[in-house]
Amino acid sequence: MKRIVLLALALAFVLGFSGQALAQGKTFRLALAGDPEALDPQHLLSGPMVQYSNIVFDPLIRWTKDMKFEGRLAEKWERIDPLTMRFHLRKGVKFHSGNLMTARDVKWTIDRAKTSKDFKALFDVFESPVIVDDHTVDIKTTKPYPLVENMATYMFVMDSKFYTGTDEKGQPKDAINKTGYSFANEHESGTGRFTVVSREPGVKWVLKRFPDYWEKNAKGNVDQIILTPIKENATRVSALLSGDVDYISPVPPQDYERVRSNKDLKLITMASSRIITFSINQNKTPALANLKVRQAILAAIDNAGIVQKIMNKTTSPSQQASPKGFLGYVEGLKPRYNMEKARALMKEAGFEKGFNLSMISTNDRYTNDEKIAQAVVGMLSKINIKVDLKTMPKSQYWDVFDSCAADLQIVGWHPDTEDSGNYGEYLFMCKNKEKGYGQYNAGYCNPKVDELLLAAQAETDKTKRAKILQEVETITYNDAAFIPLHYEPLAWGTKKNLNTEEVVNVMDFPHFEKLVIK
Repeated sequence: MKRIVLLALALAFVLGFSGQALAQGKTFRLALAGDPEALDPQHLLSGPMVQYSNIVFDPLIRWTKDMKFEGRLAEKWERIDPLTMRFHLRKGVKFHSGNLMTARDVKWTIDRAKTSKDFKALFDVFESPVIVDDHTVDIKTTKPYPLVENMATYMFVMDSKFYTGTDEKGQPKDAINKTGYSFANEHESGTGRFTVVSREPGVKWVLKRFPDYWEKNAKGNVDQIILTPIKENATRVSALLSGDVDYISPVPPQDYERVRSNKDLKLITMASSRIITFSINQNKTPALANLKVRQAILAAIDNAGIVQKIMNKTTSPSQQASPKGFLGYVEGLKPRYNMEKARALMKEAGFEKGFNLSMISTNDRYTNDEKIAQAVVGMLSKINIKVDLKTMPKSQYWDVFDSCAADLQIVGWHPDTEDSGNYGEYLFMCKNKEKGYGQYNAGYCNPKVDELLLAAQAETDKTKRAKILQEVETITYNDAAFIPLHYEPLAWGTKKNLNTEEVVNVMDFPHFEKLVIK
């Protein structure tokens, strides 16, 4: 009852605020399952944080809806030599502080990213950029690298002057802190269409249109965004149906028809490349180091059943990380669900009577994440594995995840580079704190997989690279390295007077600067 009252108060607060805002201009009210974790774009490599970065900051280039590249802070770019890509920056771009963006800011941003716990693996192949002049910068790699353009979509340029020096607490403004206070976690100076006016984590964000935004011909007419995080699916959908908000994400599968059938609303769905998995910690409980035990666990989990009953047939089960169409996808990797085989494998491994495991899961990050975790607990009980499940909001989850506190840990991964190699670099490679590899891997380590993924980074021949990445998928399949479940379905519910189709995309990083409220 207490939770319902608090949510009702939060919605009432939003409505009261938006009533004032409507008199001042177009206000866009959106409700998401959770809000970004901080204001620092290099704080955490998560979906909500990259969504935020695309709204408040800008990358050098970005993906279009049809998966091509378009210039943002870079007007054009060219390959100078096998190790150098030259980016020509737009002139006159202002940060929210009023400072002008130059090549120095690009260099500063990339150098800082190489020190970020979450981003350093992505930027490991990059050298410190070379400034050619104020509006030209050479981004260099340590070896021929086929994904420089892909990575440029994650180069959200930061205001080096704004983030340099010490804050009022005497701490360096450029500090990156995943677990506590930092200046960058609480202050922003980006180049994006919107700037953060106020932020109450878990309650409400207010963003306003930046009057000096560089893209003068951006068609959007939104002056203000009010973001309300609403974790409960039913409450989020009710807010849309009642007209209290204009846009929600995600729409839970069980409510697709309710939204679709409402004459004032529209439902937009799209396939996703975010794999939902459980990472297996082979270092905590000795039984999990046994290949047959891991194979038994995979044989006991009916991921097709989860898709049918919990996900309402809105996605497809997976046996590997890469979806069809990605270079690493391996045709013919068979489903493993077979309860009889699972019991036989447990017996062969000497664990017929079972054992105890711990599991952690978010309850507000992925579609039906808590229900999925509960279903897996029930399935594993059928082979005498007793699971102690703890669920928590994502605001608390990632610190626990990083400490590898549980045997099974839920994680969804959308490849930052829209490439198979990125799944492996973060989910499969041996944990390497110095370089950032294996950041979201709870405890799998196979040196051969690391060798192959590093080779793929430097292979520019597409056919050869595909063969390498397919070998990685095959090895991790045979190793029972992780528990692949399905791909996260994307679904947005919005009012019909919004041009939402032009804004959303398969990455789920909406281009809100294009949003028009009719």
